[in-house]
Amino acid sequence: MPLRRGPGRVDHRLVVAALGLSQIIGYGTLYYAFSVLAPSIAKDLDWSTEWIFGALSVALLAGGLAAPWAGRWSDRHGAGRVMALGSVAAALALAGAALSPNIAIFLLGLVAIEVASTFVQYTAAFALLVQIDHERAPRNITYLTLIGGFASTLLWPITTALHQVLTWREVYFLFASVHLLVCLPIHAWLSTVARSGAGDADPAGTAAAAPASAGDRSTAKRSSLFLLMAAGFSLLSFVNAAILVHMLPLLGALGLGATGVLVGALFGPAQVASRLTNMVFGGRLSAPALAVVAALFEPLAVATLMISAPWVPGAVMFSVVFGLGSGLGSIVQGTLPLALFGRRGYGDLTGRIAAIRLIVSASAPFAFAFVMEKFGVLAALGVTCAIGVGAVAAFVRIARMTSTGRMHAPQMD
Repeated sequence: MPLRRGPGRVDHRLVVAALGLSQIIGYGTLYYAFSVLAPSIAKDLDWSTEWIFGALSVALLAGGLAAPWAGRWSDRHGAGRVMALGSVAAALALAGAALSPNIAIFLLGLVAIEVASTFVQYTAAFALLVQIDHERAPRNITYLTLIGGFASTLLWPITTALHQVLTWREVYFLFASVHLLVCLPIHAWLSTVARSGAGDADPAGTAAAAPASAGDRSTAKRSSLFLLMAAGFSLLSFVNAAILVHMLPLLGALGLGATGVLVGALFGPAQVASRLTNMVFGGRLSAPALAVVAALFEPLAVATLMISAPWVPGAVMFSVVFGLGSGLGSIVQGTLPLALFGRRGYGDLTGRIAAIRLIVSASAPFAFAFVMEKFGVLAALGVTCAIGVGAVAAFVRIARMTSTGRMHAPQMD
């Protein structure tokens, strides 16, 4: 279903396009560009590249700890305002990192960058779409993740091209200006859209309430659903982080050699393809069912790699299937909390889940590397596959709890 002009003056097509642009800039400049600039940063600040990436892990952990604040402030003050302030914070953090005279100041700047990213990326963006129109939010989230999936595809080559003529400090200054000149106006405008859209869509004020089915749930059952959802997302994020950080070394260790680079390159297109497919055909799946499908893809992909390596067609299947699961997983992170708990407190809920998910996933690269070094590649893949199966079990349990006839999760429109 195409995006249509919604209630009142809200043009959903324009909203999603503008927010999608800000997500490409946000993820591209605050996360993906770092891998391109890291060697130059390490050389300039006289640190090893390994320690620079270790600093990024610490910064990402700090961003995860800030996620609940981003969620609460989105509920309290409006996600658009939070994202606008986040754009200013991102610009200041990038400029601060660019001006850093030594590694200690740079580390503070890097932490500030990743904390600011929490206020401008998916956690806040999903909350904004829910505040603009909670009924259309599941479909709009799908469109948004489809656009956001191009962040790495665009910003890796753009950053590489810029870095050929600019220093890493100048690149960061340029990115800071983009946040001020492009993202800040977008988020400021969207904050007004959210206020007018919410008012037009629900003059009686009932939109803030959770779905009727959620209201029938006991506190204990709601707590169980939250814990299962947090566990499912955390385990899935662990699998994603463990595999993606080690993708190329892993494929090389399995005997794929230079072919591993080509195989790994299939992940990004598969991720976008899964979101496009869900956008066209996924409207009949409930959010819990989609979560099961998304989670199932990832251990299936890892198991395929374990069984088939170093057979190249098997590795290709692994990369594609893993990309499909990762792409759908991004959608589910926004739609499942809305389906289970409704609009009220959505920002706070997703912020808390993001914090748990990011804290768990921060340990994944080290844990995978440790098991791989001590027990071998296949053992590391086996443990990762088992963790993925745990995520599937959590989402299957949620699907069963919400399909008993007493508590149906709302369908994606």
